[in-house]
Amino acid sequence: MAIIDRIQAFAPELTSIRRDIHAHPELAFNEQRTSDLVAARLEAWGVEVHRGIAGTGIVGRLTKGKSPRTIGLRADLDALPILEANKFAHRSTHEGRMHACGHDGHTTMLLGAARYLAETRNFDGTVHFIFQPAEESMGGARRMVEEGLFEKFPCDAIFGMHNHPGLGIGNFAIATMAGAAFFDIHVAGRGAHGAQPERSIDPLLAASHIVTALQSIVARNVAPMDSAVVSITQFHAGDAFNVVPAAATLRGTARAFTDETMAMVQANMVRIVGNVAAALGASAAVDFHSMLPPLLNDPAEAKFATEVMAAAFGEENVRREGIRVMPSEDFTFMLRARPGAFIVTGNGDGEGGCEVHNPNYDFNDAALPFGASLWARLVEAKLGA
Repeated sequence: MAIIDRIQAFAPELTSIRRDIHAHPELAFNEQRTSDLVAARLEAWGVEVHRGIAGTGIVGRLTKGKSPRTIGLRADLDALPILEANKFAHRSTHEGRMHACGHDGHTTMLLGAARYLAETRNFDGTVHFIFQPAEESMGGARRMVEEGLFEKFPCDAIFGMHNHPGLGIGNFAIATMAGAAFFDIHVAGRGAHGAQPERSIDPLLAASHIVTALQSIVARNVAPMDSAVVSITQFHAGDAFNVVPAAATLRGTARAFTDETMAMVQANMVRIVGNVAAALGASAAVDFHSMLPPLLNDPAEAKFATEVMAAAFGEENVRREGIRVMPSEDFTFMLRARPGAFIVTGNGDGEGGCEVHNPNYDFNDAALPFGASLWARLVEAKLGA
């Protein structure tokens, strides 16, 4: 088994849909055109469409037979606020917005599976095709769950899929993803003339030492077999060449694979920031915002999905050990509400490929029929007639 023949037959149409979505990117909770496109396609194929959950979110329902069994498949709709550098014909028509993470491909793969399953209905139960807004803003999945997604559309198991640059086309794995936190560090000192620094309490000096000291959290507090990231990504202070400012602000992100490690990162950050600032005569405070918990898969559902991948595409194209990646995913909120697993599909491993969130990124259309076929095989295996 490999790509399903029927899906391969309409793969050119999937490419056309994907490129149309790519050319018209929309940001979080504003995916109106994309939502309209998804709804129109689903309705044309005979899928029952439900709109309005989490604003622009859509759930398509397809039922065959009398079995109470249910499965949910989720794709994301939104783009990123990035100026696209690509020059191909389907580049973004909206300046400063771009599908730089492949959500155009994820949406299209799920549409392809919906079309095939609506035609064949080789299952017994109910499939829910979940098209989620606002993954990039880290709010869409949580909002769908809070608005009763799984009460209105029950799912015995829920699965998500994301492309993975560097992994070959037609290759798959289960992914574990880190939890994410953002933080702001506010350093207060005393301003002075730049020619009289002795009259100041220099917040830039204190902030600079804080940046260095924070690197000790991962180096000296995280166990070698564990993983965490602490990255300072912003440093703001001052407005003039000849003025020592009174304050400085640092911002950044922390990532960890367990709630316990993230709590340890936060506690050590608060300790280091306060003590380093005090040692230099300044004061400082940390605002630590936990955004996403770690994405952890249900072991049974992860094993089920891996077996389906191997049966459909061959053992040589499946990483049974899975992969761990530091970026985060708000699909974790769905996994905390229902058992399931998060799958990655290869976006290509040749020269010229680039990572997501890059102005030169583009989803690889060759991956579309593979992803759509896997979605279909998961449904047929989980809801076998």
